[in-house]
Amino acid sequence: MANTLLMPKATAVWLVDNTALSFDQIAQFCSLHPLEVKAIADGESAQGIKGMDPIMTGQLSRDEIAKAEKDENYRLRLSDPKVRVPESKRRSPRYTPLSKRQDRPNAILWLVRNHPELKDAQISRLVGTTKSTIEQIRERKHWNAANLQPMDPVTLGLCSQIDLDIEVQRASAGKPAPAPVGDTLLPASMTERLTPAVTKPKEEDDELDADAVFAKLSALKSKPENDEE
Repeated sequence: MANTLLMPKATAVWLVDNTALSFDQIAQFCSLHPLEVKAIADGESAQGIKGMDPIMTGQLSRDEIAKAEKDENYRLRLSDPKVRVPESKRRSPRYTPLSKRQDRPNAILWLVRNHPELKDAQISRLVGTTKSTIEQIRERKHWNAANLQPMDPVTLGLCSQIDLDIEVQRASAGKPAPAPVGDTLLPASMTERLTPAVTKPKEEDDELDADAVFAKLSALKSKPENDEE
């Protein structure tokens, strides 16, 4: 829960006009530059701004101002608020330029087809749409479903590649990796200990037999003589 000064420049105008604080003290309390506070005192800046009393708003006490006026090195401190309002943690929806809003249905269709693991909330964060629109496109009930063409939202400029990768990683966390399809390379752990096959040298029995060769030649010569008869 943040405790910040309301309307710092208007508060600086009031402190310049109603206290004897130094420029440095006012600048530190109001988060301004000392030269800017000096310009306010000289009437060169914040001429149309009406001073706001921090004592009336409960952000500064009179004792705190008196203590700082006596010591130039003292730094003013904001009073603790009587009512603490928790900060809103809700993220605002992603803004999509008007010229690209007509491309959102095409981007949603691309995400639904190419990344079915993404949830509706993730798609909504990526392209800045509503869950009802995503559901209509999933079920082909969108009013322009017949004319939709899947288009990459990164190419359309609706989101960055980094944002898309982060959402895909979140959606895929904890899910088993898909089984490989087709021939794949063996892992290194299986191929490191393989030994090359050793070819056996030809044995002496494989040498040509001269008698068998001559016997075949003589058989071929006798065959044409028989044909002539």
